Amino acid sequence: MFTGLVEEVGTLHSVSKQGEAMVLCIRANKILEGVKLGDSIAVNGVCLTVTAHHGTSFHADVMPQTYRHTNLKQLQPGASVNLERAMAANGRFGGHIVQGHVDGTAVIVNRQVEANAVVFEFQLEHSGIGRYMIPKGSIAIDGISLTLIHADDCSFAVSIIPHTLSKTSLAHKKMGDTVNVECDVLGKYVEKLLRFASTNDHSFGANSEQSSSKSSKLTESFLSEHGFF
Repeated sequence: MFTGLVEEVGTLHSVSKQGEAMVLCIRANKILEGVKLGDSIAVNGVCLTVTAHHGTSFHADVMPQTYRHTNLKQLQPGASVNLERAMAANGRFGGHIVQGHVDGTAVIVNRQVEANAVVFEFQLEHSGIGRYMIPKGSIAIDGISLTLIHADDCSFAVSIIPHTLSKTSLAHKKMGDTVNVECDVLGKYVEKLLRFASTNDHSFGANSEQSSSKSSKLTESFLSEHGFF
């Protein structure tokens, strides 16, 4: 699990492609402190596994599923990438729950200075994930924990403070660039539970006869009564 607080901006040193499979070699410093084989590092918000490391760089494999659904396939040597190590159990939870499981990508359609901030507007490239976004809710863009200032079914916007802009790859992003998007996982679970509630009971271990004879007790009033609303 990650928090969306980028620790370091690394540089893609090299990329090896074979069809939709890739091996990335990324130069970094801070995030390699104490690194071990098999550790998880978020690269532009994508949870990858360290397969090798050599002082100031590490390697990570990108499988076809990740290749197809993230912006990693567009990376060229020299590109800046946001890096974050998996959260330590004794660490501060400064962002929000980020799994490193990208839901889709979005394209920057506008970038505008507003006083001390920069407002980025995005158009979603994958339909369906806009339903998980709400104004003032959390979102991870290229692995950066941010707050939505606008959201609808096909677009959204965020406002970036100078510190975040200077310490992440967003400083180099321009209109037309693609970013990875991970929606707040809490919304996905709530949707799943409510959909589950609209069908017959599927209690773990229940046989099909029991399932068809019982209805779910998960209702809006039940959730409210137990502190979910």
